[in-house]
Order: sequence, then structure tokens, then C-alpha cells
Amino acid sequence: MRKSGSEDAPFLPDHAGFWQAEIVEQCRLARDTYRIRLHAPELAALITPGQFVMLRCPELRDPLLGRPFALYDTIDDRDGRPAHVDIVYLLKGKLTHLLPKRSAGQELEVWGPLGNGFVPPSRAQHAVFVAGGIGQTPFVALAKELTGRRRYGRPPRVVSQATKVTLCYGARSAEWLAGLPDFEAAGCDIRIATDDGSRGHHGWVTDLLAELLETADVDWVATCGPEVMMATVARMTAQRKVGCHVSLETPMACGIGACFSCVVPVKEEEGGWDYKRTCVEGPVFPAEQIAWEV
Repeated sequence: MRKSGSEDAPFLPDHAGFWQAEIVEQCRLARDTYRIRLHAPELAALITPGQFVMLRCPELRDPLLGRPFALYDTIDDRDGRPAHVDIVYLLKGKLTHLLPKRSAGQELEVWGPLGNGFVPPSRAQHAVFVAGGIGQTPFVALAKELTGRRRYGRPPRVVSQATKVTLCYGARSAEWLAGLPDFEAAGCDIRIATDDGSRGHHGWVTDLLAELLETADVDWVATCGPEVMMATVARMTAQRKVGCHVSLETPMACGIGACFSCVVPVKEEEGGWDYKRTCVEGPVFPAEQIAWEV
């Protein structure tokens, strides 16, 4: 793999690899939500929280293009070396409806790691994650990193530990909540909001963030989910002068910066804005850089 000399886009796809990865296992986490585990040692050693991979069924021509999925976590082999990559997905499009039919021993094409990951501040005492829908997926690995339970990347990157990590997780109802035991094992304080009140707070997940910003000493916020939710989180944290990063879920076609289908308006330092590719310059951006359209 070649290294790019670009300082503007240090996560160009020439940092990525391409593999035929064997499926180790699949399990259902919640309604229409599954976790797939792939045997991909090289990828598992490289990827960091917030980055993503592209997946494709190698023998199919429909869908022809790969689809992007955030890193959920990496798993070690018996010798303590990263060996497997976990991806959590929601049944939504053609590929995700095909994935549950794949069994252990079959292969998927996977390329990555792609994009840039989260870079937590050096002194985040209380980090808060705000997730909506399937937006919780990037945060298990990040929580483990912030609580000192796991390190990621080659060489393993050093991240200052937070005193407390809180997950504010919103879903339509209790049956859609996925991976709560994983977040508990990662050391998260979990706060739930559901649209129908079937579990936790009956209302918006941003209500939970508002309460924390009023009563807790929050240093840093990371968010992923519906754009309206992320824009609201960005405004709330800006008002409190709390650092915030967003992981965008912009639809992608190629994942490597060639097609420009995933561009997002990003503010420039000298004023105005320009389009940036979510797959290369993102998917993680400082919240204040996004020119929100909602």
C-alpha cells in the first residue's frame, strides 16, 4: 500500500487494502439489525474508530457497487492480535437485505480502511455520544478507546482516557435498540430516548443532550445519525462552546473519492464554503465546519 503525500486529504484510498474476507458469524442485535463478523486481520490491525469499509458480494452484479459501513469493532485472535472486523447494519437497501442470507464460510469483498476517524481532544473528561437510528455503530470502538479498554491502528494510537463516557441513544421504539450490552461492556453510561416512550425518555434524543449540557461538565460531543439530529446537536454544542464532531452518513457510490456523489458543503476559513467528499475528507468533521442545510 502506498502512502499519499497530500496534507489536505491524508485518508486517500491509497492507504486502503482490498480483501476477500470470510464471514465468521452473523447475529441479530435488534429489529432488522444484524452484526456480521469478517476475518480480515490486516484490516483489523489498521482501522480506527470512525473509519469505514466498503462491502460487496463478489459473485453478484446487482448491486454492482460496494456499500459503506462504519467500523463497529475489531476482535482479537487467540494470540491477542487483531483478526476480525465487526460491522453492524440495518436492513434498508438491496445489499443489506442480502447480507443476512450469507452464512459463515462465505466471502465478501471488503476494502478499507477508508475515510478519517475520530480524533478525541487530549483532555476530554466527559465525552458524550449522541446517536440516532443506526448512528450508534461508530461509537462502541470509540468508547473502548476512551475508557482504555482497547487500542486501534498500526501503530496503536494513543488516546487520552476520559473520566466518563455517556451514550445518548435514540430510536423509534425499544425493539430497534441495538448493541446495548456492547456499550455497557465498553464502559458507557447509557441514556435512552424512544419516539413512542417504550423505553427511556419519551421524546427526542437531543433532549437528553440538553439535560447533560445543563447539569454535567461535558467536554466533548460526537454524534452520528439523521442529519436534522446532527445539525441540532451542532447548534446546541456551539451555544455551550463544547467541542463537537459529526460522523456523516452521506450516501456514497465509490467510497474512494472518484465519483463526487457524497459531497457535503463545508465552511472555509476565509469565508464562504466549498464541497468536500465525505468518503475522503470525512466522514468525521468538526461540527462547526458543516454548512447545515436543515
